[in-house]
Amino acid sequence: MENKEFVFILTHSYDAIERSAGALQLAANMAAIDAKIDFFLMNEGVHLARKGFAETMSWQKSFSPVATLITSLVDDFDCKFYVCASCVKPYGIEGAELIKNAEVKSGLYLGELLMKRQGLTF
Repeated sequence: MENKEFVFILTHSYDAIERSAGALQLAANMAAIDAKIDFFLMNEGVHLARKGFAETMSWQKSFSPVATLITSLVDDFDCKFYVCASCVKPYGIEGAELIKNAEVKSGLYLGELLMKRQGLTF
């Protein structure tokens, strides 16, 4: 496959832990085989960018813990976590401390990413 650049669009966190963990696990596996992976967080997914939040997501049946996956994706693979600017205020993360490699970006930025990369939505 020629294009090995992906943007994972995550729309869930505590409300669908297995979905979030599965997406993060797939992303880590893909990054381990040299795919460029970044994330765009929307709706409930924006909570994953809040520092310390992933550590509260402890109930899982499968996959590695969400906090461990995020740490690995950031520290080992330098993945970025873009937070939907339109979701910041409605989802209560305005002014919150964010994880390393997280920043607020507009939906236009997501559009720009999708023009260059393959998108996967979870």
